[in-house]
Amino acid sequence: MSPAPAHAPLLADRDRLQLQTEAEAGPGRVIVTDSGRGRFDQLMFSGRHVLEADEPVEVGGSDAGPGPYDLLLMALGACTSMTLRMYASRKHWPLERVVVRLVHAKRHAEDCRDCHDKEVLVDHIDRDIELIGALDAEQRARLLEIANKCPVHRTLTSTIVINTSLKAA
Repeated sequence: MSPAPAHAPLLADRDRLQLQTEAEAGPGRVIVTDSGRGRFDQLMFSGRHVLEADEPVEVGGSDAGPGPYDLLLMALGACTSMTLRMYASRKHWPLERVVVRLVHAKRHAEDCRDCHDKEVLVDHIDRDIELIGALDAEQRARLLEIANKCPVHRTLTSTIVINTSLKAA
């Protein structure tokens, strides 16, 4: 038996077009596949949009795009900013710009210092929101509350069920 290739073969143009057409078939549909250009390089199709993801060079990727956790942070940051913009606009508040800075880390679980398994890590996302504009303290406090209600934040902090199936070859 021959060893598995380091990465998939280069994605043919006709296959790329077929996947993009499939992704455009309906809202909420995302398709991800190996690009074939690198060990971890991925093409991601969402509607008419095509994005690229990869891993950094230091972990074996080509750094051709953001990594999976970076994309997760981008989704949370974008949703936070959009939600705050929508709320402030509806209230006619003087919000000029929202800047969301995010960092993901795995930290040792404080509750498990005495656990049998000392390697328990908990995912942490630190989100720092900068609100630019002539907002008063009450408006800023309300926008912070609203940030925690953005749809992606709610998804990430809720129970998530992921159903996985294997497509027949």
